[in-house]
Amino acid sequence: MAQASPFWGIAWVTGASSGLGYEFAKLLSAEAEHVVVSARSTDSLNNLATNNANVTAFPVDVSDVDAIAACVKKIEIVHGPIDLAVLNAGTWQLMDTADFDLKAVRQGIEVNYMGICNALDAILPGMLSRGRGHISITASVSGYRGLPGAIAYGPTKAALINLAETLRLELAPHGIVVSLVNPGFVDTPMTRSNPFPMPGLMPVALAANKMLAGLKRRKFEIVFPISFVLAMKLLRLLPDVGYFWFVRRFVMKKQV
Repeated sequence: MAQASPFWGIAWVTGASSGLGYEFAKLLSAEAEHVVVSARSTDSLNNLATNNANVTAFPVDVSDVDAIAACVKKIEIVHGPIDLAVLNAGTWQLMDTADFDLKAVRQGIEVNYMGICNALDAILPGMLSRGRGHISITASVSGYRGLPGAIAYGPTKAALINLAETLRLELAPHGIVVSLVNPGFVDTPMTRSNPFPMPGLMPVALAANKMLAGLKRRKFEIVFPISFVLAMKLLRLLPDVGYFWFVRRFVMKKQV
């Protein structure tokens, strides 16, 4: 029996050194011709590449625009054009307004938002010239509305949701698919430090499977866990007065 062709050609995953990116890259290695993984943690990336024959590590800091450009150029020289770009790198720091830290806020913008834009700057010209490609942007349901403690995180994810919607509209006529991944709580090293209850906390392996299934269907918004995300979507529809009352009554009160 002839072996099935891979679903994608060359795939690139950023933020692949741990958590969702790491688990997703392992799954993707069976669905792509070759997978290139990037993050700042060289040791973790090398471990991923060593244990998965179809994976190569290209360490990079997504907040460094020149390094990202050089990384993409090297990937395409060594492996060929990027068919799927999974832009997943992100950082999280719990912060209340009373503890406002401009450095942390700026880091969130540089990694979570500008890190995506730096990658787009590097990959879009090639995809546009070829008239094909698939871009996946990882945001979060915390970008739906303002949440307590997320001042350094939520606004960057809200910006990514808006960015993905714009890209989906503008790139579709050019043959480029854009997907938006909006996770709720997933059991990763990033979330394990959270000092509050996490409704619907999902095992990372299951989350990676949900993400892969959605991308293979070329869905726009991919969400998990569904029950928690649906609750967040309902809150998103509330008038401001109702939303603020709900959060003060049921979220902020639990955090006191």
